[in-house]
Amino acid sequence: MATTEVATASRARPSPAGPRQARLAELLPPLLVVALGAVLLAAGHGLWFDELFTAEVARLPLGEILSAIASGEGTTSYLAGVPPSYNAPYYLVVHAWMSLPGLGGDASLRVFSLLATAGGIALVTRAVARLTTRATGVLAGLTLAANPLVLEQAVEARSYGLAVLATGGALLGLVRWLQEPPRGLVLFGLAGAGMGLAHWYAVTVLAAFVVAALLLRGRAALRVAAVGTFAALPAVGLVGVNLLNGTGSRNAEHLRDTGGTLADLAVEAWSGGRTPLLYLSVALAVLGAVRARGVRVVAACWLLVPLALLLLAELVRPVYLPRYLLAGLLGLGVLAAAGALAVPRGARAAVGALLVGFSLLASAPLADRGPREQADRLVPAVARMQRPGEPVVAADQRSATGLDHYVRTLEPRLRPDVVLPPDDAPPDADRVWLIRRVLPDGYESSDDVEILTAAGLSMSREWSFPGSKTDLVLQLWTR
Repeated sequence: MATTEVATASRARPSPAGPRQARLAELLPPLLVVALGAVLLAAGHGLWFDELFTAEVARLPLGEILSAIASGEGTTSYLAGVPPSYNAPYYLVVHAWMSLPGLGGDASLRVFSLLATAGGIALVTRAVARLTTRATGVLAGLTLAANPLVLEQAVEARSYGLAVLATGGALLGLVRWLQEPPRGLVLFGLAGAGMGLAHWYAVTVLAAFVVAALLLRGRAALRVAAVGTFAALPAVGLVGVNLLNGTGSRNAEHLRDTGGTLADLAVEAWSGGRTPLLYLSVALAVLGAVRARGVRVVAACWLLVPLALLLLAELVRPVYLPRYLLAGLLGLGVLAAAGALAVPRGARAAVGALLVGFSLLASAPLADRGPREQADRLVPAVARMQRPGEPVVAADQRSATGLDHYVRTLEPRLRPDVVLPPDDAPPDADRVWLIRRVLPDGYESSDDVEILTAAGLSMSREWSFPGSKTDLVLQLWTR
């Protein structure tokens, strides 16, 4: 397979200027993800905890962000155990983005992720088109743009959009090197470094690209291996900073041990849990790995190497979270698209349309999803009912993050009465507004309840603000 692939990649060159319509076709994937992302953003749901953390860190002065990253300390009292060290480069980039005139709002954070994702998909489309045909590149881009896992993360104010952008840049750099060495090495190195800095799991994809180069070019790819090694060093350094400042594995309790089923769960996450897309993607990916010319080695390594590395890592500790695998799962979409165009010629359009159509159907429920957290509605509700001087108390970390952010952005008049952890509810007040997080087995523990009860107050009313990520309640405590 490698010998055939070497010959194919060697013959591949940048396509000569073709019809204008053909060139414009490569714009369809990024335009599709922007259009679908705009539909999701139109719902106007408020930020949830992870995104609120982004907003609150990125708005700080640069010096404070750098100090918190280096020291491993939280940026506020109620986030003492959640320093901005894990995704430090992302917060610096978003800080620069928010510093631009008119871009300081919540929506701009999500738009930034969407634009980065669109840029990454455009780069993947161009790279795959150079390796194979423009039709394969466009279909690969459309498959990624319509995918539920990609879309979900494309509209979140987190670092996954940047990871997709850097992955697309590294792929294009690798393709340029395969076709016209030594061109592309600088892009491959810079984008490869960006991959690990955007999300350190993406280093596994960088390793996959190096493996693909070695399979295709043998000893000639040692330069690519060296550049890839150096490109991984910034991410290694970032991990080292987290170890030295005591951050270590804090906040990693949400990672799952899959018991060896990581690959199965990853494919299920890619398909949004929809069986038709799951089976079609796997079947076409296998076909693409066997029959697709020009791209099969790169795409197969892109998918399989990260999964193999993470399965090995799972022998040491849990590593699975669906969105963490996004950069590697992009290879599944590319390989499936290549497989769709490896079927007999008369069936290619139908199979390609089926792949994109099933992806869109799997993504359709995202348009109807409710808010992930409703702190943006809870805070105005408090403002309508609270009288000046009545304490508004956050009982836990997530409640505090939402309250602090939306008081600042929506209801600044509440600020004098806001009480955030570790401060407790004042026992001498006659009326106290208490905001709490609800867990599946009850309320998150808080000593505020004991303090208020001991002071002779009792809960008189409660309002519920459910969300898919965080359930909040607003309670009025009176004497």
